[in-house]
Amino acid sequence: MNKTLSLASLVIAVSALSACASKVELDDAGKKPVPIESRGTQGSGATTDPRGVEPVTAQSIDPLNDPKGVLAKRSIYFDFDSFEIKPEFRATLEAHAKYLRDNKSRKISLEGNTDERGTREYNLALGQKRAEAVKRALTVLGVAESQLEAVSLGEEKPRAAGHDEAAWTENRRVDLRYL
Repeated sequence: MNKTLSLASLVIAVSALSACASKVELDDAGKKPVPIESRGTQGSGATTDPRGVEPVTAQSIDPLNDPKGVLAKRSIYFDFDSFEIKPEFRATLEAHAKYLRDNKSRKISLEGNTDERGTREYNLALGQKRAEAVKRALTVLGVAESQLEAVSLGEEKPRAAGHDEAAWTENRRVDLRYL
């Protein structure tokens, strides 16, 4: 009877201990533990919410609000007395065009700006030409015209104060303002 009681106690103890033990998953090399947050999500693009509520996917975060993303760049700069879009801004325009094509309900205002040189009338016209050039580029990239509004602010809203080339360079731009 003592042997049966001892054996039963041993089985119960082992069962209880194994129920309390947690398994630690190892990485593919079998050397490092895999964090709980990434178990079962390799390649799925989702991570587990640390509170265990629901998966968080990359698609649930609006890329427009990512300060490190290409959509954070919302100004296109121009040379003096020009409304020609420079090649270095093509990737920025392509990214905004893709975002707008994927989000048909979003609209933007394209605000053309100039530096302080030139008359008020000339700068308003140049700012409008810059805004229209960006609008044309976005429509060529597939954005609906109904999503775009081109306006000129001329020299009225400078980004940089000053009366030198550095300030003027900052002020010759079109700002993409999401509405």
